[in-house]
Amino acid sequence: MTRLTALALPLIALALAPTVARADVVARAASPDGHITLTISLDGEGRPSYAVQRNGKPLIADSRLGFMFTDAPKIERNLTLADGKQASSDTSWTQPWGEWTSIRDHHNELKLVFREKGDLQREMDVTFRLFDDGVAFRYSLPDQANLHHANIAEELTQFAFAQGGTAWWKPAYEWNREEYLYNRTPLDAVGTAQTVMTVKLADGTHVALHEAALVDYAGMNLARAEGNTFRADLTPGAGAPKVSRDAGFSTPWRTIAVADDAAGLYMNHMILNLNEPNKLGDVSWIKPGKFVGVWWNMIKGEWSWARGPKHGATTANVRRYIDFAAASGIPAVLVEGWNVGWDGNWFGNGKDMNFSQPTEDFDADGLAAYAKSKGVTLIGHHETGGSASHYDGQLDTAFKWAADHGEQVVKTGYVTDAGQIERVDADGAKHREWHEGQWMVNHYLRVVQTAAKYHVSIDSHEPVKDTGLRRTYPNWVAREGGRGMEYNAWVGGKNPPEHEANLVFTQLLGGPMDFTPGVLSLSGSEGSTIHSTIAKQLALYVVLYSPVVMAADTPENYAKYPGPFQFIKDVPTDWSDTRALNGEVGDYVTIARKAKGSDDWYLGAVGDEQARSSKVTLDFLDAGRSYTAEIYRDGPGADYRTEARHAIVIEKKPVKKGDVLAIDLAPGGGQTIRFVASGGKRKR
Repeated sequence: MTRLTALALPLIALALAPTVARADVVARAASPDGHITLTISLDGEGRPSYAVQRNGKPLIADSRLGFMFTDAPKIERNLTLADGKQASSDTSWTQPWGEWTSIRDHHNELKLVFREKGDLQREMDVTFRLFDDGVAFRYSLPDQANLHHANIAEELTQFAFAQGGTAWWKPAYEWNREEYLYNRTPLDAVGTAQTVMTVKLADGTHVALHEAALVDYAGMNLARAEGNTFRADLTPGAGAPKVSRDAGFSTPWRTIAVADDAAGLYMNHMILNLNEPNKLGDVSWIKPGKFVGVWWNMIKGEWSWARGPKHGATTANVRRYIDFAAASGIPAVLVEGWNVGWDGNWFGNGKDMNFSQPTEDFDADGLAAYAKSKGVTLIGHHETGGSASHYDGQLDTAFKWAADHGEQVVKTGYVTDAGQIERVDADGAKHREWHEGQWMVNHYLRVVQTAAKYHVSIDSHEPVKDTGLRRTYPNWVAREGGRGMEYNAWVGGKNPPEHEANLVFTQLLGGPMDFTPGVLSLSGSEGSTIHSTIAKQLALYVVLYSPVVMAADTPENYAKYPGPFQFIKDVPTDWSDTRALNGEVGDYVTIARKAKGSDDWYLGAVGDEQARSSKVTLDFLDAGRSYTAEIYRDGPGADYRTEARHAIVIEKKPVKKGDVLAIDLAPGGGQTIRFVASGGKRKR
């Protein structure tokens, strides 16, 4: 057994006893600023655990580590600490698109090797990275004499919160995939939750549990074990092991983001920093931007995806949308239902879908040429109906067809119940998979990689959750993976006013969401009302980040609201800096962003069902420069429950750095501001 001595960095130390008679701390580490500390222990039976402290107070109590296998004994007890290494890193890197141009990656790292004392002598490596605002760790299983292949039944990873609190979470394993409202419950009342799960502890500390760099592995959920302790619950596959891989691999990172408040959680870059750098090389072909779409009338049931008298994706309709986009300075048009395969029952059965064969009433070549002549591109749509293997067989032809028709972005879809993805192996064997099982995780990445060959970006719907892979594959520009605007189209089950203030501090901590905002008519099917004011619809363009953003309403409705529509035309979708100014999970949030390539800033604020007021200091503006604030705020009496939801005030006023503005939100309301810099650069 190797004896470890103290390591060089004063904040990272290792100690190893030849034998462990009780639970002893065998390794320690700390974040660069020293506020977060980590201890690793082995108990009297050789079980490893980790614990996290913040500012000297326990945050995560002793939590287990290890694996269970379907065909071998577990790795969890009778372990000894065989080796350890430390490192420290402080670098910065540049995003090709995003909420920040430059990202700092400052962390200390501790890599430990645990070895079994028994006959098998298997090794399990655990690497911890400590940031000033969180801790992450992942396992590695090296190829070794008694472990050449790993059939993982479950991880034994735990997250034992040291105190109670309030949790915001969505249920795992339900039929509607990830499209559920967030529950707000005591921490010890959580069931099995999808990540991101956000927690406000009793002392006010905010914590978000998630994962980073999910590749060739099953997605992690959180099952409450007892009290405030949770364990990793890997998404099943079609077979017995949840993960099956040749040894010599690392798992995704398990992430624990920590902040004093909700706004602090939003400013955390850990998920991106834990992913590998860009593997695609030159990605100047990736173009963030807004789009309109042959979509909202279909969601409302007025048009159809299938061919027939209500077919939406006709040449005439699409030409009209191209004209509207060109006149509005919006660079793209999404078209759904353009291809053969939508007729009949395609839900959960997309085996008739052909992604290079348009319907006879959709002139693909002519529309591509017409769009190009207008300075507009088309966004394609590949709905698989959950028939993932059928899609796999078309990937090259589908994306070549898309590229040949000028499509820079393709929206993909996997509409089927959870656990019902159709998989067909090369030998003809048929299986049913979960959207976030290992096989589907690999499928989604195959789609992204194939699209990149043809310089096409992907906006995934019914996706695997975002774990920061947009850093490695920057053409993975957006995802759905939650309840978006489409739920507001339907008569029942609309999103409540608090929904977006929940999303910011839960799902969007993982990455961009294609929410499809901007329904200024505030009206869904059968005239049903949306629980929002007009000002809130505008604010969503700033609050809910995505580099590709839809103006979801129809041209006819936008013509009725030219004043508010001006903001939708003006707001960019790519940013050089972002500041979360305030917020409480599910109550309200205010975010400011600086447009990339411009000196202008934008502010967005949204609330919940209550009227809310806050004050923000404009300390993000440049000193010594004057700005014109173009304000879009809730009008007198505005209220999502009445016809006054359409009330809006549009005004201008001079402002400068250090000014204090009152942000008043109506029930279901919002506010957005464009700060136009005098003599500054402008960019849409």
